[in-house]
Amino acid sequence: MLEPRQNKLVFQFFSWYIKRIISSDFQELKFNRTEFSKDQAILLLANHSSWWDGFLMFQINRLYFKKKFHVMITEENYRKVWFLKYLGSFSVKKNSRSAIETLEYAGKLLNNPDNLVLIFPQGKLYSGHVDEIQFQKGLINLINSSNRKFQYIFAASFIDYFEYRKPMLTCYLQEWKGAEFTSLQLIKSAYNKHYETSRQKQTAIQV
Repeated sequence: MLEPRQNKLVFQFFSWYIKRIISSDFQELKFNRTEFSKDQAILLLANHSSWWDGFLMFQINRLYFKKKFHVMITEENYRKVWFLKYLGSFSVKKNSRSAIETLEYAGKLLNNPDNLVLIFPQGKLYSGHVDEIQFQKGLINLINSSNRKFQYIFAASFIDYFEYRKPMLTCYLQEWKGAEFTSLQLIKSAYNKHYETSRQKQTAIQV
């Protein structure tokens, strides 16, 4: 497993850069406010349909949650995109012994109330038009490695152009109060209810 690195100057530069490219490439980034506790870490579960997703969640965290950002990415992307490790990225190598180590590391991050851990439960990119979000089994290992005192936030993001030249990005956030001891199937079901409700809201938009 490859852990995040610390470099204040690199972090500040790419925080500015991410803000700039989102502003230049999108008509607008819209997201709703949802309840959350400043005294608990956040496990942020999000759908994964584009290269932008990690940057968009990074920006929402910077603007709203204001936690220390962490995200699990593939070892290939960790090595390929050099600056990601300075933005809170840590790597997972699928189907390897080190994958368990990574999940345990992510679970321990959730024991610190200052942290936010972003996970894409699908494990890889899928179309933004899928009917259901699939969940990889490793998520429950991550949860079981924590003290289970964190909070869940669901994020469902959609990109549409409408009447604009540049796309509009809309992210629907929802707090979910899961039981301290829960199952992967229960989390998947709750997330997909949020995803479907969000998708209905998005398709109902008229301009």
